[in-house]
Amino acid sequence: MEQLVDAFSRKFYYLRLSVTDVCNFRCTYCLPDGYRPNGHKSFLSLAEIRRISRAFAQLGTEKIRLTGGEPTMRRDFCDIIAAVHENPQIKKIAVTTNGYRMERDVSRWKDAGLTAVNVSVDSLDPRQFHAITGQDKFFQVMRGIDSAFEAGFTTVKVNVVLMKNVNDSHFPAFLDWIKHRSIQLRFIELMETGEGRDMFHRHHLSGDVIRNQLLQQGWQQQRRERSDGPAQVFHHPDYQGEIGLIMPYEKDFCQSCNRLRVSALGNLHLCLFGEQGIPLRDLLSDDALLDDLKLRIQGGLSHKRETHFLHQGDSGITPNLSFIGG
Repeated sequence: MEQLVDAFSRKFYYLRLSVTDVCNFRCTYCLPDGYRPNGHKSFLSLAEIRRISRAFAQLGTEKIRLTGGEPTMRRDFCDIIAAVHENPQIKKIAVTTNGYRMERDVSRWKDAGLTAVNVSVDSLDPRQFHAITGQDKFFQVMRGIDSAFEAGFTTVKVNVVLMKNVNDSHFPAFLDWIKHRSIQLRFIELMETGEGRDMFHRHHLSGDVIRNQLLQQGWQQQRRERSDGPAQVFHHPDYQGEIGLIMPYEKDFCQSCNRLRVSALGNLHLCLFGEQGIPLRDLLSDDALLDDLKLRIQGGLSHKRETHFLHQGDSGITPNLSFIGG
């Protein structure tokens, strides 16, 4: 089995594959003005997604996360899951979703091969949820999470973007929520993007604040598996759920990087806060180009930097987090 390795000996087992830029929510920290089409874009076709997932599977990828925008807005979303599922090397197929279609469709996604669900819920207060997302869909999303458990998912991950003076005071309510539910609640530090600079300076809060509270309350950190994302995960004997912290501003955050990204336009991005991307699309038109595609992916890794430069306020070319799927 070939394996993707960069110049710093990091191995890459995890691909975040964006299937659309389009999103129907208007989250304050991502797309506050809603999705704005920028010219006519054709997102990766089902056949192209099939070829990308095959190439990465043959290069040692064990986990593919389908992202967006909002990936479930694609009418062929079940077919996309099934196409990724054709590769026996891919052990985990996940989606990051705003959850608005879960109640209706989550059991179909599971039947197609989906193994994990991440849902974004930035507040447990329905009015504040509406204010953050621009959509009055809180109860629909909550029913969607229930539907995921009913469909047979043993755990649901819930993403919360941590925002000072917005949702940080709700920490006790979040803890109560996961006491008897198998939810991994993941607090993600607000990240600076090209369009979100003011928001960042007003509302950024370090995950240290949460970590210190957890440690004081007897939570213990778990060991990471090699295809896991960047979360530091904590568990507590009195809680069925878990807490994850994603802290990109921590000093050694990039040392354990194990993931690559492909945008909905078919560019390989070596970092969420990186460069213009390495085009792959010209090699996605034919199965016969598979070896060339793998070589370009491997060659691209030689350009991966040791770290992002978020500490210096450099968010690369990333205008917002829907741009290459967060």
